[in-house]
Amino acid sequence: MKRIAVYCGACFGADPLYRKAAKELGEELVRRDIELVFGGGNVGLMGEISDAVLDAGGKVIGVMPRFLQAKEIAHERLAHLILVDSMHERKLRMSELAEGFIAMPGGFGTLDEFFEMLSWAQLGQHPFPCAMLNVAGYYDPLLHMLEHMRKERFIRPEHLSMVLHHANPVHLLDLMETYRTPTVEKWLDRKGI
Repeated sequence: MKRIAVYCGACFGADPLYRKAAKELGEELVRRDIELVFGGGNVGLMGEISDAVLDAGGKVIGVMPRFLQAKEIAHERLAHLILVDSMHERKLRMSELAEGFIAMPGGFGTLDEFFEMLSWAQLGQHPFPCAMLNVAGYYDPLLHMLEHMRKERFIRPEHLSMVLHHANPVHLLDLMETYRTPTVEKWLDRKGI
């Protein structure tokens, strides 16, 4: 993996561990010579991870819709900030640049971006790993929901295995580096049986 897109909050969240994990993930990306692709802001966890990568001498590419440029406060230290016209264009551009996707703690936008990439992977539109940095159990309720969806036969077990997750950034990147896309038919039961 040469580049990983990281989706995360434009705030720090309630637990100081989120901020610590963003810094650790950024530093680990640099150790592995992986470039960061992110939302382009200098606030919250977005700012924390991008600063960690830049401070460690790594490369960062920001992708930000023009309408968010003032609201999310575009990161002024970026050598490469791509301005786009919409959120759709942001997601597409980030997907074109990255060879892996990580959701850190975040809100609606983080989940939207992550699940779009996961859906595309399920449909065979890309072969790249999709992972959740499950800091302090942040994603535990969501992982339980995904398991419930599997039990109710809306997600195949092979597709559920596509959701990589770990609390430790180093171990998460290890999982991503060894990831192989399952090759299965998407539909569980075409006839509704």
